[in-house]
Amino acid sequence: MATNPARPRRPEKGVARLQANQLLRALSAADYALLVPHLRRVPLAVGEIISRPRARPRHAYFPETAVLSLIIVMEDGAAVEAATVGNEGVAGLSAFLGDGAMSSQCLAQIAGDAQRLPVVALAAAVAKSPALDALLRRYAQAFINQLAQSVACNRLHSIDQRCARWLLMTHDRVGGGDAFDLTQEFLSFMLGVRREGVSAASRSLQQLGIIRYRRGHISVLDRPALERASCECYAETRGDFAQLFR
Repeated sequence: MATNPARPRRPEKGVARLQANQLLRALSAADYALLVPHLRRVPLAVGEIISRPRARPRHAYFPETAVLSLIIVMEDGAAVEAATVGNEGVAGLSAFLGDGAMSSQCLAQIAGDAQRLPVVALAAAVAKSPALDALLRRYAQAFINQLAQSVACNRLHSIDQRCARWLLMTHDRVGGGDAFDLTQEFLSFMLGVRREGVSAASRSLQQLGIIRYRRGHISVLDRPALERASCECYAETRGDFAQLFR
């Protein structure tokens, strides 16, 4: 899922650009002006539900410091994470792509702020701006690539590699800090394994001195080693989002 891509192009002169969300920061002055009257910064708590399965979202969310998780919940209650959205993107793509609703549930994985935008305002802006439409379509393609990469990763790579990958993606999105809260429940969603598997994977990375994990609090001690412990899927996804902002 994205991940600290190359620096976006410099904003146009005279336009305030304090946005932490990279999609919003990449907009032209004219396109940003279409959205800014409708944007509202909102705090999101861990586990807060953004949208429910099969329900058409009323708002799009552009995360700043929050990280959102798209989770598929089965009939028996088992759940697995399909993708994450951080400060590189937007949640609520179904409102942009058509009238359909996502089959996943979207909730906050990491507490923080997001810019909330009514989907009607987003649709109106897209209708007026071919450039905004093109940017969101490029983002949608990068997001689809992330989904496809996750499917392959979950099938072909070890739990330790997948754990390293997801921790790297989260680390990229938490504002440059080396410590963040991530419960075993969310890690089990992310990896698609029971909590025993989560404990084994985190213990392996701890024994190597790469991370410290205690009571739902993770500290990244050796970022280069964490990248080496991951599979190639992290670099592939990171590259897709870097290309988006070029």
